[in-house]
Amino acid sequence: ITVRFDSTVGDVLPWSFVPTQLDVKVVPGETALSFFTATNHSDKAITGVATYNVHPPKVGLYFNKIQCFCFEEQRLLPGETVDMPVFFFIDPDIMDDPQLRNVRSVTLSYTFFQ
Repeated sequence: ITVRFDSTVGDVLPWSFVPTQLDVKVVPGETALSFFTATNHSDKAITGVATYNVHPPKVGLYFNKIQCFCFEEQRLLPGETVDMPVFFFIDPDIMDDPQLRNVRSVTLSYTFFQ
């Protein structure tokens, strides 16, 4: 399954936020690690929080994040750039779901807000 990554930033947050890779191939049941890079373009320390979405939505039942920057707030100092990990796997039971067994592409989207 190809997991594609998407990222956006809320209007008032002066950050850039991008995936370090556009996609990764994942075998259900095996873990995968990917990173997103965030930069604070302001002259103040700012705390942001990320929300996420999985598409198609039903895949969310099988998409498991083990470690994710979205689990807690992220504080970036003025001008600071950080790489933030997401460590995940897709439950192999997805292959037994008649509605999803033929899914070959999943999108994991994050939006950062202040």
